[in-house]
Amino acid sequence: MKRGFILLACTLVLLAGVVVIRTLLHRPEPLPAIEPQQIELDEQTIARHLAEAVRFETVSHQQAEAFEAEEFEAFIAWAIETYGEVNEAMALERIGEYTLLYRWAGADPSLQPILLTGHYDVVPVIPGSEELWEHPPFSGEIREGIIWGRGALDDKSAVIAQLEAATHLLRAGFEPKRTVYFSFGHDEEIGGPRGAANVAGHLKREGVQLAWSLDEGSFLFDDLMPGVEALMAPINVAEKGSVSLEIVAKSAGGHSSLPPRQTAVGILAKAITALEDNPVPGGLSGLSEQMFDTTSRYMPFGLRMLFANRWLFGGVLDDQLSAQAFGNAMMRTTTAPTMLSGSVKTNVLPIEAIATVNFRVHPRDTVESVVDHVKAVVENENVEVRWPPGSGAAASEVSSWDSAGFHVVERAVQETWGEVIVTPGLMIAGSDSKHYGKVADDAYRFNPMKVSQADITGFHGTNEKIAADNLAQGTRTYIRILELGTSQ
Repeated sequence: MKRGFILLACTLVLLAGVVVIRTLLHRPEPLPAIEPQQIELDEQTIARHLAEAVRFETVSHQQAEAFEAEEFEAFIAWAIETYGEVNEAMALERIGEYTLLYRWAGADPSLQPILLTGHYDVVPVIPGSEELWEHPPFSGEIREGIIWGRGALDDKSAVIAQLEAATHLLRAGFEPKRTVYFSFGHDEEIGGPRGAANVAGHLKREGVQLAWSLDEGSFLFDDLMPGVEALMAPINVAEKGSVSLEIVAKSAGGHSSLPPRQTAVGILAKAITALEDNPVPGGLSGLSEQMFDTTSRYMPFGLRMLFANRWLFGGVLDDQLSAQAFGNAMMRTTTAPTMLSGSVKTNVLPIEAIATVNFRVHPRDTVESVVDHVKAVVENENVEVRWPPGSGAAASEVSSWDSAGFHVVERAVQETWGEVIVTPGLMIAGSDSKHYGKVADDAYRFNPMKVSQADITGFHGTNEKIAADNLAQGTRTYIRILELGTSQ
């Protein structure tokens, strides 16, 4: 027995040593020596231009009849007048009536073009929430260096920063070797069916195959990961797909004074609980694994230990990540019940109770495999899963994070922002890149502006805003992206 105890103790000591050594070796890769770029800009003018852009109520509504064409026409007229150098130097086409496609011809037509893009349409302000805004949502107020209003982050800031970057380079006499396209969409917030989709179709008909595209996506995140103090820049190389299913629970119905043991609503509640308790299988692999492998090297020792020794702590790590909204979204197709319907009257038992559940499809899954999973979990004689065949959108292809385009964005970020953790990332929402990616070898999704946890509530919420110096720094990054991306 004593020998067995000694053997066990030696094994534990050896195991602990392996864990510690692997943790110590799991540290950041040395950053390349990159010379910071100092670019002088008129930050006040850039801020003023964004504030002016915010004042146009270019709202995308699901209902086509609610489209306010005069606001979009007014924005286009303002952009053409404000950015005269861009409109003189570049060819402009209006796609789908209101999306602007600029072409900046390069000196070497043999080089594949690149595309920078953003969208100037915005989501509506939630009715009744106007009084919650510190400044009216379409006022374009500038107070103490902050630009307030709908679109300040999503995504007029990117549109203005790109136009400012192009203007800066034109005034400096810059001539690109590689042709650059700029596409400024007008309907991204409803999926881009008339804007980006038609731009992609137009480029395809013209025989244009882009080397890479850069659209909105992630940002430079401050305090996103636990224990990571440095700014983190996930350059999203893919985006999730989406499918919505109806979970339909059935019962006999009748008067509420004589309810059966199981009502349609009760059956539906159990089905939804079952879906939440049995999520689509996931885990750290591929793109998600690469992202967490990079960022975990900057975490405190305890967290680094888990990531460095997944062979031992894999189960614990998966549980911890699954318990956090961000970590869970990175690892799997997510399950989100969003809408409920039942009876038409308070004293009538419904024959059918229906829940709409939205699934954001991870690149490892397909829409069909998600439907199969849901049916396996909940479908029975009392529960039906309704899915119009062919509805939903698959996840995008995963672009390379070892390509020239990725490294151009990476270097530009590090030249303008300093020591930043750059990693490939996964966009958990959708963007117009689902269209642009069809005519690009690689499609990237990244806005070179900084956001914190406090800023995130502004996306599609209240008090959307951006600091003027943050906007200017993003403009500097776009300048370097254009210089680096068109010089070879």
